[in-house]
Amino acid sequence: MGGKKAVAVPKYQKKFKIKKDDIVMVIAGKEKGKTGKVLRVIKKKDRVIVEKLNMVKRHLRPGPYSQEGGILEREAPIHISNVMLVCPKCSKPTRVGYKFLDDQSKVRYCKKCGEVIDG
Repeated sequence: MGGKKAVAVPKYQKKFKIKKDDIVMVIAGKEKGKTGKVLRVIKKKDRVIVEKLNMVKRHLRPGPYSQEGGILEREAPIHISNVMLVCPKCSKPTRVGYKFLDDQSKVRYCKKCGEVIDG
């Protein structure tokens, strides 16, 4: 019979090693090999929006208040598995790990060169 379906609740909190304002390289898809800055992380959909990459055209209807119509070009989300963080020191795309410093603060580090990324 008709009724509402139960919504699955995740058993764990998703952890993203990529954050806003990071420099990332696209490793798959039509923009492969290009780098850009992360503008936004969409955790619910596992996606990131990267500046000037994956541009799409959207048709906009004129609105009643001072909004004019036309064709807008803006960034579309890219799945987080298709981007890799670029290390600021070695300038290569790298995997990211976490470690604790002497003052017990948790920081991200580059797994290629061992340099602390933020902290």
